[in-house]
Amino acid sequence: MNFDFSVIFDNWTLFARGTWLTIIIAIVAIATGFLISIPIALMALSHRRPLRWISTAYVEWFRNIPFIVVLYLFFYGLPFMSVRLPESIVGTIALAFFASSYFAEIIRGAILAVPKGQMEAARAIGMSYFQGLYEIVAPQTVRLLLPPSTNTSISMVKETSVLSTITVAELTYQGLVIQGETFAPFEIFLTTAAIYWVITAIFAYLMHRTEKAFGASQGAHHARSGQADKYLLIGERRPA
Repeated sequence: MNFDFSVIFDNWTLFARGTWLTIIIAIVAIATGFLISIPIALMALSHRRPLRWISTAYVEWFRNIPFIVVLYLFFYGLPFMSVRLPESIVGTIALAFFASSYFAEIIRGAILAVPKGQMEAARAIGMSYFQGLYEIVAPQTVRLLLPPSTNTSISMVKETSVLSTITVAELTYQGLVIQGETFAPFEIFLTTAAIYWVITAIFAYLMHRTEKAFGASQGAHHARSGQADKYLLIGERRPA
């Protein structure tokens, strides 16, 4: 059996286009999904039961359905409602909503992991609610949600391959096109797999660097929160 990797070099422009579109869709879907997940997570923590029910239903719906089914619901459902968009946009929207259900649970868990005493201590030493949220709670929440968010984001990068089923010309779709023209499936999909590996490895590295940067900056925030706990315990006000 002979392998001919010259087909890779002959079709490198298609691989490049597919890789670029995969990266763009992944970034937009992940960012949009994260923004959508914030109110969903806050609703899950609300004291109002209807809001918690809505959040739970939303999260469970998307988390318990395969992404390809979610994609088809958007792909066929939007035209049914007289909304016609390019396949790449539909795929990005579907992936964003799918990702948001996972990010919502991550954010909710990160917020719950921060001890309630942190905010109580911040208020006790004279901080406003938003000042305590920004200076004490938020940095700890971000640090806690980064590792699981990295794993979820990498999974979403790989889920972009499903968009090939609705003819979005991302990396997997381009691989299928090249394979149909060259009849060299092993060479094509080995290269496709390598490109996905590089994309996810770079993304994981960047997120790891971000996590370390946040970890390095936690000293100051821990000092503030530690000071807050100190003054709460001894019943003093924060020095002017």
